[in-house]
Amino acid sequence: MEKSSTPEKRDSYHHGDLRSQLIDATRALVEEKGPDHFSVSEACRRAGVSSAAPYKHFKDKDEMLRAVALGGMRRQRVDLVEEIAKFKVGSLERIVAMGRVYVRFAVQEPGVFRLMFGLSEGHGAHSELVETGDNTFAVVQQEVARYRGSETVEASDAHKAFLLWSFVHGISFLTIDGKVAEKKLDYDLEDVLKDVALRVVGNPADVA
Repeated sequence: MEKSSTPEKRDSYHHGDLRSQLIDATRALVEEKGPDHFSVSEACRRAGVSSAAPYKHFKDKDEMLRAVALGGMRRQRVDLVEEIAKFKVGSLERIVAMGRVYVRFAVQEPGVFRLMFGLSEGHGAHSELVETGDNTFAVVQQEVARYRGSETVEASDAHKAFLLWSFVHGISFLTIDGKVAEKKLDYDLEDVLKDVALRVVGNPADVA
């Protein structure tokens, strides 16, 4: 008997990577169509599995999206840590580098970036999402403290970290929403990031 030439569905689970395949498919769709237009059935088609396959790994559609958001948050944090490691501890360059990574991630993965901050229902109850976000923000606070010359994060450091985050978050959305291009604003991101960093954390001489 001849073997069928029709490819078999890949949800036989002989491989252990189906969950990753579904996350990758979901991530691709989020980038192409946005988080609001993602569908489980289309993700299944992309991954080459049956429509029932995701429910062996995810409770529902929201859980698939949270997995993509979590992956994005983890990638962003890895990029952040790797970028600041290129510069001297306690330097202004590390403060600027954090802003650079934040905006760059938004531009490179706008769909995932929107998803990371667009999830509301159940977000607070998802401990991994909350913990990963807190850990990333802790890096920012730590770098502000180090710029001040201390390893101890004080209330003033947390406040300045929040100001820095607010700025780069805003410019990230203005950029990916096309508002910067629409207004034909001519600016150098590095100059802007340095200017804002100096305004928030102060000149090195003043801090010392």
